[in-house]
Amino acid sequence: MDKLRIGIIGLGWFGEIHADTIKGIPNLELAALCTRTEDRLTALGEKFGVKKLYRDYHDMLADPEIDAVSICTMWDQHTEPAIAALKAGKHVFLEKPIASTVEDARKIVEAAKGAKGILFIGHIVRFNPRYRMAKEAIDAGRIGRIVALSSRRNIPAAWTPTILQKIGPIVGDAIHDTDIMLWFTGSKIVSAYAQTVDIRGLKYPDIGQTMFRFASGATATLETVWSMPDKTPFDIDERMSIIGTEGIIHVQDTFPNLGIVGTDKLHSPDTTYWPMFEGVRGGALRDEFTYFTGCALRGEVPTIGRPDDAVAALEATLAAEESARTGNVIKIG
Repeated sequence: MDKLRIGIIGLGWFGEIHADTIKGIPNLELAALCTRTEDRLTALGEKFGVKKLYRDYHDMLADPEIDAVSICTMWDQHTEPAIAALKAGKHVFLEKPIASTVEDARKIVEAAKGAKGILFIGHIVRFNPRYRMAKEAIDAGRIGRIVALSSRRNIPAAWTPTILQKIGPIVGDAIHDTDIMLWFTGSKIVSAYAQTVDIRGLKYPDIGQTMFRFASGATATLETVWSMPDKTPFDIDERMSIIGTEGIIHVQDTFPNLGIVGTDKLHSPDTTYWPMFEGVRGGALRDEFTYFTGCALRGEVPTIGRPDDAVAALEATLAAEESARTGNVIKIG
């Protein structure tokens, strides 16, 4: 097999971005789409020229001509389609967070054991070249032993009113930095403390501030503000500092690395994660799908996007949310 035929389950805004990206990867064919919303299914089927359209993912999984699925449902709707896809022998690209509870996450991991297809969890930041270069420098011993980390991942308020009815900023976004910190340190998180701030009275608070302690002794602080002013001229303020005994690494993205001044404002669009070029998405998401496809076609177990790593990041961020609710430091493990 030299091409992977993939279907997408869940066609919200990020499911559509997945479709944009898949269309630009030579050995990946967008073969099917699935959502319960009929109008959305018809519209995206026409946009992407896909004829196999399903309103029930079980029907998609029963199709022998589908080799893989990308699951882009909401995080609390990951478990059943992921397990069903693995049981059906499909390769599974599962968006982060892996699940909405640690128990469900472990059920998915268990289902992947002995499955015909691979299970890959889409923690996209591992494919950001800045973080990949940082990882190589850390592994080469260039900064010595990591003793402290800090991150910032803030976005404008206009992005988040709908999202904050579904997921909070710590699990929704700080999970990216949590995963990267686990990757960089190679150590487990043993405790979490967090505070949140509610500004708009939505289901989840607008701001999360988190502190982690690692088994190695390192500490970390993570800032996630989902309420930067709407007039903010960039889509994300993303930074991370890694301090070691022998050196420091600083990562900065989209603040701004491209500035476009129009008639009304300065805008700094995404150039890293899923930028659009001639109607096709590129960047880290394309690299992520290329990696997933290569692993699936070669029959190799991914070493990036490992389910166990995704469970660890979920467990730590859920502990941080529990800390914010209770005011207590939460021990992990």
